[in-house]
Amino acid sequence: MERSVLHSGFFEVPVVSQTVGRVPQRRNARSNRARILATARQELGRNPDITLEELARASGVVRRTLFGHFPGRAALLDALAEEAAEALQAAVALGAAAAEPADRALARFSLSLWPVGDRYRMLLALARRDLGMDRVAGILEPARVRVTAIVERGQRDGVFHSHLPAPVLSAGLEAMTVALLEEVNTGALEDDGTRVAVTTLIAAGVPEQQARAVVDDVAATQDVPRD
Repeated sequence: MERSVLHSGFFEVPVVSQTVGRVPQRRNARSNRARILATARQELGRNPDITLEELARASGVVRRTLFGHFPGRAALLDALAEEAAEALQAAVALGAAAAEPADRALARFSLSLWPVGDRYRMLLALARRDLGMDRVAGILEPARVRVTAIVERGQRDGVFHSHLPAPVLSAGLEAMTVALLEEVNTGALEDDGTRVAVTTLIAAGVPEQQARAVVDDVAATQDVPRD
């Protein structure tokens, strides 16, 4: 513990530095915040209408602690959206492999993206009501740009069908992925990402047998971080 001496008349009064103990407190605050967000991802997926008081209990913190980090529902959802945007950008970078056939590139991207989509799929249920579609579109923009570039290359190379413009086909693949994530939300679908990756390639115009072989090969060599 740091001490200094304050001279006052005939007395020397030790003064304790207030810097000691702040680091553990900050670390504890970061830990609480991370635990609250992790719990929110789980509990909001089960019950989009959960109250902050209920979420505090589920997180193992007192109400005052939760409100200290997130003064309202909007602040909590905004933090989750920021977290999702950062994770998505990291997945886009992971899926942006060097020059390789477009079908492999799309499979790699889909497999990289799935853990992020699976982790934050509860945002889908909250998007229209709480976040707004413009915010969701902003989060998805990096993925949208990347997929469109892959589709354009695949169409030029004759790997993907070309009866739809690349941006339109990319938007269709995105909508399908979102729909499949919603099916995971309802419990109708269980997937580690490989089934959706195969479906994505098929929708892009790759024959089913080839799509399965490509996804199996990419999945066997790709180290995708998962929760």
